[in-house]
Amino acid sequence: MPNQSASTYPKAVLFDLLTALLDSWTLWNRVAGSEAAGRAWRAEYLRLTYHSGAYVPYEELVRQAALQVGLNESAARTLDAQWLQLAPWSGARDTLRRLVPHCKLAIVTNCSERLGKQAAELFDIDWDVIVTAESAGFYKPDPRPYQRALDRLEVSAHDAAFVAGSSYDMFGTARLGLRTYWHNRVHLPLVEGAQAPEVEAPTFDALLPWLRDFGLSKEDSAQ
Repeated sequence: MPNQSASTYPKAVLFDLLTALLDSWTLWNRVAGSEAAGRAWRAEYLRLTYHSGAYVPYEELVRQAALQVGLNESAARTLDAQWLQLAPWSGARDTLRRLVPHCKLAIVTNCSERLGKQAAELFDIDWDVIVTAESAGFYKPDPRPYQRALDRLEVSAHDAAFVAGSSYDMFGTARLGLRTYWHNRVHLPLVEGAQAPEVEAPTFDALLPWLRDFGLSKEDSAQ
């Protein structure tokens, strides 16, 4: 069990997987044939999943996104075949290892059970909880995937933090009162209407200091 007696870490940290922890952009760009095509495809996929609500097969949304930006639907099959070529962002593995002694770690990801578990296993971490859109029955930013993870962790939103990869997440985390760090590695714009995160940074460098002071800053905000 994590020992929090000498720290102010949250009881649990939840992570977006495919954008916050993994560099999915490079793989999508390579499959699409160029950075411009890959970014357009990935952006359309993000739009579709975050506006989907109730779960529909992830692989179908990836295929639809490819077609809508002018790619052949075979791109979706190639992406699936090359899924395990996803690479962690620099600093991701070290950050997770350093958090292990202090708090529970969970994933909340917008994909299928099969692909979510495969991607999670790219990290040498014994995840406490993995929640996919398929297992929750809903895509983020519907609050139910985040809440499902919190319930399984037996931790309240007040005692947890979320690490987002896209500002779409902030619609869901704001509804739950889940404090959020946006790891914005590719400098995405804040989606219109989304609540700004507590911290936005292009690397993980500020994450551990923010989490170490989590309890103190929470007390300050309550005063």
